[in-house]
Amino acid sequence: MSLSTGVMPLRPTRLYKRRWMIVLLFSSYSLSNSFQWIQYGIISNIFMKFYKVDAFTIDWMSMIYMLTYIPFIFPVTWLLDKKGLRVIALMATALNCAGTWIKVASVKPNLFAVTFLGQFCCSFAQVFILGMPSRIASVWFGSKEVSTACSIGVFGNQLGIAIGFLVPPMLVPNVDDMDQLAHHISIMFYITAGVATFLFIVVIFVFQEQPKLPPTQAQATARSIPPEQYSYTASIRRLLHNRPFILLIITYGLNTGCFYAVSTLLNRMIIYHYPGEEVNAGKIGLTIVIAGMVGSLICGIWLDRTKTYKQTTLAVYFMSLVGMIVYAATLSLGHLWVVFITAGALGFFMTGYLPLGFEFAVELTYPESEGTSSGLLNCSAQVFGIIFTICQGKIIDNFGTLAGNIFLCVFLLIGTIMTGKTFLTVNIKLYIES
Repeated sequence: MSLSTGVMPLRPTRLYKRRWMIVLLFSSYSLSNSFQWIQYGIISNIFMKFYKVDAFTIDWMSMIYMLTYIPFIFPVTWLLDKKGLRVIALMATALNCAGTWIKVASVKPNLFAVTFLGQFCCSFAQVFILGMPSRIASVWFGSKEVSTACSIGVFGNQLGIAIGFLVPPMLVPNVDDMDQLAHHISIMFYITAGVATFLFIVVIFVFQEQPKLPPTQAQATARSIPPEQYSYTASIRRLLHNRPFILLIITYGLNTGCFYAVSTLLNRMIIYHYPGEEVNAGKIGLTIVIAGMVGSLICGIWLDRTKTYKQTTLAVYFMSLVGMIVYAATLSLGHLWVVFITAGALGFFMTGYLPLGFEFAVELTYPESEGTSSGLLNCSAQVFGIIFTICQGKIIDNFGTLAGNIFLCVFLLIGTIMTGKTFLTVNIKLYIES
């Protein structure tokens, strides 16, 4: 601090071109991991036949990603704060790589337990991935690029899900010959393992902890805080006493949990009304996610330019509800082209909401760690994702797809109302403080 003016001097900052390589590399290994989340569920009927298990068991191949996240996110977030980005990136890619090779060894009808172990390793890797976009954005990017960088980070996850919808139905056709089916599954697993191994090697040699000089004054200040002055548990306590953030945790969980349920059960819903259309089920899933990626990028650019976090979040949440209602009403009409359109509209807003939630959380919780706030958001999403997937699956089995989708609409309505309440709470807080 300057004694003459009482003002803290500005610290040197710089933006490095390498920042784009870092976020694109993260986006790539996030893609590799998220692809595997849905690769079983989108051809669930084929894996049921190959491993001789029921639909609920295959649903758990997706839900294990959600379940694993819940107990491990807090120690992993602590590790992120203590050891930094590079250690977390190495752990993520190593676990992802190991999981893919375990799956390669599981291509026999009596080895379902082995393929489940491989999926568990990949789900554990996801814990080291989901909370990273906002941290990478703040550590490497300037203040006018943060939302765009965060959107690129989330973009990789969404693109992986999109490829996970599209590729498995093309690589693994529904054939009756078990040896031929094993051959097709083996090809898919080998391709996945090759990509994961390549990315692990690249991360070892390329991924850097942080730039030499910070990108912003906020990061410069954060670097100047001694590690012993930071308490992870105290940060958690402060966040849990932040009422607007608690409302965001619930509303983010409701929206993202609905997306997880729709994605996991998409094959079952499409096959229910359009038998034999496994490939089109994958293409509909692709449409949902591609539209969502466009929505994510548009929202990220919009936030960087306007900083209207509250208004944008509420508008996108409301449109997610509208999209879900329209999708539910048109699914059973018998026209696949209509489902493509309504599913795309649903994806644009529901998936486009994901980076909004991260950025709104950072806005509500500054100067707390971005990894801690995003970890709590994702933990909520996994909890609601498991609950919604199990409940909607049972409702579909007993009452049909319309009832299952109405079930999700109800919770999106609750989430929209709570998001409006968050908006009011923040405005009242700002008014009192002013």
